[in-house]
Amino acid sequence: MIEYIRGELTELTPALATVEAAGVGYGLNISLNTFSAIQGKKEVRLYVYEAIREDAHLLYGFYNKKEREMFQLLITVSGVGANTARMMLSSMSVAELCNAISTGNAKLIQAIKGIGKMTAQRIIVDLRDKIVARGVTDEIPAGGQIMSPVNNEVKDEAVSALTMLGFSPAPTQKVVVDILQKQPDLPVEQVVKLALKQIK
Repeated sequence: MIEYIRGELTELTPALATVEAAGVGYGLNISLNTFSAIQGKKEVRLYVYEAIREDAHLLYGFYNKKEREMFQLLITVSGVGANTARMMLSSMSVAELCNAISTGNAKLIQAIKGIGKMTAQRIIVDLRDKIVARGVTDEIPAGGQIMSPVNNEVKDEAVSALTMLGFSPAPTQKVVVDILQKQPDLPVEQVVKLALKQIK
């Protein structure tokens, strides 16, 4: 699995970035958000999602992990393919999309080209809890209230440690975020210890 590609940005269009790394030029499908973020840069690091099909081996590139995580969640929804997910991430930022999902704003999601009423509702139903549980957004919980941001470095390290201990990432992330909401200054070890007591 390719985690990210770092190298020279040799070609860029609103839909495709070519990054040369170790003498190989990788063509990565990108969203408009990523296009805007890397425009004008010579060296880039893009997080990668690999779509391996019988007829093609496609790479999707993302400026940050949050966008890739959102993309991966979107393509789990029935009726949403990789191109539709990319279209959604080109039409709205990750934060705007998370906000629309968490508040149940189907009309806003329907406004995106290629998204019908049924698909918009399915996206909301399927992803409302997951976007918080997986940490795609730390500020917007499932109910739509605003929470204070958490220390992402501590959160990521704690979730990684707990995942290596065999716990499932989704419930782990939720517990860790809850702990850091209440005690934002805790070090990683303390967060892990508290989480171990709370994870079912």
